[in-house]
Amino acid sequence: MSMTDEENPAQAVAAKGTRGALARYRVLAYVVGVGLLALVAAMVLKYGFDNTAPLAVVGPAHGFLYMVYLVFTFDLALKSRWSVKGTLLVLIAGMIPFVSFVVERKVTHKVRAGEKL
Repeated sequence: MSMTDEENPAQAVAAKGTRGALARYRVLAYVVGVGLLALVAAMVLKYGFDNTAPLAVVGPAHGFLYMVYLVFTFDLALKSRWSVKGTLLVLIAGMIPFVSFVVERKVTHKVRAGEKL
């Protein structure tokens, strides 16, 4: 007798692609978190010290990496069957300094436990 993902949520974690999607999400959550901190530092340099050079490099790089983060997060959300609200909250977490680190830990715990967001 075969069980569905709803009857055995832990089985969903083992589903093909979920582990890979989680790994990609985790890497990008950290990269985007560090990139966001670098962006804040570059903004301080621009507005506090009138040095625009760092922001010219960090800004576009962070923007590109955030777009990749959105794609990887959405991929994980689809494979883990998250709610729309849970997905949006995780997507927004990449825009607030330090929050992506905290949310990444919670997401990892829930996905590994087979829980939905």
